[in-house]
Amino acid sequence: QVQLVESGGGLVQAGGSLRLSCAASGRTFSSYVVGWFRQAPGKEREFVASINRSGDLRTYAAFVKGRFTISRDNAKNTGYLQMNSLNSEDMAVYYCAARASGSDLPTVRRGDYDYWGQGTQVTVSS
Repeated sequence: QVQLVESGGGLVQAGGSLRLSCAASGRTFSSYVVGWFRQAPGKEREFVASINRSGDLRTYAAFVKGRFTISRDNAKNTGYLQMNSLNSEDMAVYYCAARASGSDLPTVRRGDYDYWGQGTQVTVSS
């Protein structure tokens, strides 16, 4: 089992940047595929980005459009989501998730992930 704790959210002006972190404890972090999702008020939780165990494969949602970068540091048991050129549509609670079993490929499906963090709020002011 793994525990995930997100951090790095906050208030940022439109066009600004934030770097989210996902600190993992418990089982070896390198054994998990990691994903980031987000949920805005009144909307479904949606996929943002995913990275495989070794960090050499990544998948992004179409709306990212080159603005976000997912990465991981297995030595530090931490995953990251660098977000640039933020706009009001990016306002949401961002969640980190980990997939313990199955394929090593990045995945967009919520149901593929076994563990979730509590989320971190991202607010974008115009």
